[in-house]
This record gives sequence, structure tokens and C-alpha cells, in this order.
Amino acid sequence: MNKFFIATILFLCTIGCSKKEESDSSYHKGEMNILTDEAFKSVVEALADGYMISYPETKINIITKKEDLGFVDFLNDKAKIAVMSKELTDEEIKAYEDKVDLKFLPAKFAADAVVFFVPKDSDKSQITFDEIKQGLQSEEKSFVFDGTNSSNLNFVAQKINKKPGELKFSIIPGSINVIEELNKYPDKIGIIGLNTISRPYDKDAEKLRSMIKILPVVKDGKSFLPDAGGLREMKYPFTRVLYFLTNEGSFNIANGFIRYSCTQLGQMIVEKEGLQPYNIYRREVQMR
Repeated sequence: MNKFFIATILFLCTIGCSKKEESDSSYHKGEMNILTDEAFKSVVEALADGYMISYPETKINIITKKEDLGFVDFLNDKAKIAVMSKELTDEEIKAYEDKVDLKFLPAKFAADAVVFFVPKDSDKSQITFDEIKQGLQSEEKSFVFDGTNSSNLNFVAQKINKKPGELKFSIIPGSINVIEELNKYPDKIGIIGLNTISRPYDKDAEKLRSMIKILPVVKDGKSFLPDAGGLREMKYPFTRVLYFLTNEGSFNIANGFIRYSCTQLGQMIVEKEGLQPYNIYRREVQMR
């Protein structure tokens, strides 16, 4: 067997192996993990279900973890995607770019909100921005979060220009538990993510909504609710934008999922979840 023939065999084997590796890694085939905070787990699950229906050879595992802890796990390559809401610090962006070796390019896909509420039979009907800011620095600890390191705590802290460690608050672990147990503490104000209760026709979400009264937030003399108008125009003071980060450099399952979520079909799923799609697609109708 001459050397030219052997070299040709080796070359063809190399090409064949390369093609096999490429075919095993694709946007329409494979498995990945997504890390998300509990506050927006529902919309992420809905998008993952939609993607797996469109591409039956994919499998997406949703891992729920507090936002800060999930970001650390993401940097340590325990998931292909992290779902975030807080604005990263310069140090966090640098850590992402150094660890992942990609530019920081958040893929924004939905407008969500942090919601302030009281039990249904409470006399309280609204809350001011200053009341929130002052209350979170009071020893009374009248605000109840779902835990430390959570997206809700991170976001509220950023909005009032404080660090989470500087705030004073109470904790009932888990957003649903905050809703179900707040009536035991009538002087407290609960804080959850809108996506916990936003699904319009879901029976569990309907039950949770029936137990609480959402408080409009008053800022600069104007009152705002976390409804469609308040989110669409970003007027509700605690509107937040959800976004994806990935550590995948090529166009495989992670980037395929992100593209799906940010295009029309994914944005329709976001809307069905009761959130505001970040990318709005207008439908033009010609009448003759």
C-alpha cells in the first residue's frame, strides 16, 4: 500500500469524523441546561417547551437557582444559557468575557416587573416609591422577599441605588409561599416577580391572583401598575427586562433557542405568559 493511498484514507476519515461531530451538534439536535431564577421560571419553561415541540430531537433542562448563584454556576459551565434581569456590574461583565471568551451581548426577550402586594382584604391601596426606599432601610423590615441572592431583591436594590446587603427586609422562602403566607403578617408588604402570577388562563396563577391586591406604585405624583401599558412603555417604575446570556460560541442549540425566543413565535409565547414581548412584531393588513 503506497503512502499516497494511506494519506488519502486518513484524510477521508478525518473529514468523515468532522462531519459527524458537526452533525451531533446542531440547533435542532442535542441537550442543554438553562439556569433561571424562580421569578421568571414559567416563561422560560414555556419557551423551552415550544422549542422542543419545534425540534423534537432537542432536550432542554430548566434548572432553578437564585440569580446570583445561577450566574456563578453559568460561568463555571454548568449550563449553556443563564436567564438574567439585573444589570451586571463592570466586574461581572469582565468575568463573563474573560471566562466565556465572548463579548457581553445580552439577548433581551421580555419585559417583566417586580410586584408589591398585600393580602386581598388589606386597607392599603397604593405605595409610593419613597415609601419603598425608606421602608427597605427601616428596622421594621416590613417588606418580604422570596430570599437573598434572588432576582427580585437584586432588581429592587438597583432601582433604589443600594446594594442588596444594605437593605433590611424579611424573608419567606419561595414566591408562592410569600403569597400564601402573607396574610399571617398583615403589616407586611410582599414582593414577587410578575411572571409568578401573570399567566392569564392558568388556574394556579388565577388562584394566587385571587389572594392578593397588587399595589400601584406612585412616583413623581403619578400612579403606575405592572399592566400591559405600564410594561410596554416602561412607565411602571419596577419594570425589568429579561435577557439571555450564553457561553456557546457557535450556532448550536443554545443560540438556536435564543433566536427562537426573540423572533415572532417565541415572542407570541412571551405574550401568552402575560408578559410584554421585547421585540414587537406589527401585523400589517391591506384593505381594498
